[in-house]
Amino acid sequence: MKTLISNAVIVDGTGAPRREGDVLLDGGTITVVAEAGSLTSLGTGADRTIDASGLVLSPGFIDMHAHSDLQLLVNPEHYAKLSQGVTTELLGQDGLSYAPVDDATLAGVREKIAGWNDNPADFDFSWRTVGEYLDRLDRPDGDGGRIATNAAYLVPQGTVRALVMGFSEGDPTPEQLKEMQDVIRTAMEEGAIGMSSGLTYTPGMYAGTEELAALCRTVGGLGGFYAPHHRSYGKNALGAYAEMIGLSRDTGCALHLSHATMNFAENKGRAGELLQLIDEALEDGVDITLDTYPYLPGATTLSAILPSWASSGGTEATLSRLQDPVTAEKIREAVEIYGSDGCHGVVAEWDTLEISGVQNRELAGHVGKTIADIAAEGGSAPFEVFVDILVKDRLGTGILQHVGHEENVQAIMKHRTHTGGSDGLLVGAKPHPRAWGTFPRYLGHYSRDLGLLGLEDMVHHLTGRPAARLKLDQRGLIREGYAADVVLFDPNTIRDNASYESPRQPAAGIHYVFVNGTAAIDDGKPTGARAGRALRRSPEGTTKANDS
Repeated sequence: MKTLISNAVIVDGTGAPRREGDVLLDGGTITVVAEAGSLTSLGTGADRTIDASGLVLSPGFIDMHAHSDLQLLVNPEHYAKLSQGVTTELLGQDGLSYAPVDDATLAGVREKIAGWNDNPADFDFSWRTVGEYLDRLDRPDGDGGRIATNAAYLVPQGTVRALVMGFSEGDPTPEQLKEMQDVIRTAMEEGAIGMSSGLTYTPGMYAGTEELAALCRTVGGLGGFYAPHHRSYGKNALGAYAEMIGLSRDTGCALHLSHATMNFAENKGRAGELLQLIDEALEDGVDITLDTYPYLPGATTLSAILPSWASSGGTEATLSRLQDPVTAEKIREAVEIYGSDGCHGVVAEWDTLEISGVQNRELAGHVGKTIADIAAEGGSAPFEVFVDILVKDRLGTGILQHVGHEENVQAIMKHRTHTGGSDGLLVGAKPHPRAWGTFPRYLGHYSRDLGLLGLEDMVHHLTGRPAARLKLDQRGLIREGYAADVVLFDPNTIRDNASYESPRQPAAGIHYVFVNGTAAIDDGKPTGARAGRALRRSPEGTTKANDS
């Protein structure tokens, strides 16, 4: 199908000044980019023409930190992302996802990240390898659909460690370390484009620097990049960042810092110190990029607050410790007195931990309340509430963590290596609004309303720059011969409508979204079309769909 978009304001993703123009989409490709009005009289043979007067035409937005690994398949309409103009997502984040696995590892991972992605009992988890998972994303289902957005995948280091060593603490033997390297090599040969870690989540956090360095050498040797959720965003956050930068410097593996924030009270106003670390490394030739979300609270699971030793061995072992009075008291001391490594080395502040979703319906009344609120209502100690919820919900509780600082968010957002990532969790009764609002919030609130970055610069942060990090083959720009992943939005009205009270609200001002040339949002309305593809590392080192 040919679609002519006429009289658009083209912001092409490079950072270049906007210009008026016409664009012809033919099938899944941008075939012509011309001056405004020049294509109307040329007999292009277009099946439809969209008069885009007053609208910005930009590349589709690239979500550099997505947790859609399961929801892309369970809820394939994926309106949360399409409605904000996202056409490509990077999956496999924070060191935990669903491939590569064996049966036991898959069972453990499913329980561990139920608070991120849900854990449907009747879903067909028939894949085991990365290649099989990517095939599943590409496989037409019974009604002829595919996934809604394009998706690339990071091999998750925590899952790999669990596959080789289980979910317990300990250092790998030389043989186990080589096996992890071999698993990562195979995953990348099957299409993964790099590796993620979640170094405040078990079992990934049990890995020492030398273990990570060995894995990074494998990733870097294959042209991939390392995307760590590092060891702390709170106490000694700068040291945790420095460890990751040192890994990149020492191994030559490119580094992409996931949700690069400076949170908790001790880091208020300290973003400049982080950016100085990054700038010094960039001047030395270290390859670094980063992503952020444009909000203050974070989102994770309630079980992440536990100290790492309490989570060793998986769900049943953790629940057993929580229900043993002596061990539970040791956990309380770690969480309330000394600061848990799972809580970024800081003492848990119960009034900052808001329940966003539960697996056990009997706990539904807790959603939207903090641990401190629930404790006050019941006349209980906050730690007792914490343990009670974890046990009754089998560690599957999602939370918002209200610990961010606006000055840090803005400073990091302006950095020359910055890209956008939602870190959006799509499940739970009241998920973080970033799952529905990240990209329009960048363009509406931060670019138009606050003037933090100009429109062309902000679009570059959300399209061309992340496309370069992902090594996307002819994607991420408005350019002839590139994939027809494009968005048409009104720069005067685009805004995020998702709020903490009502998080599942589509954005305003986004009129059309095309994924591989197919309209997924048409005149502001979802079409139900699912034209996304799995984007895989190719033998040439670029990232592309199998048939491109």
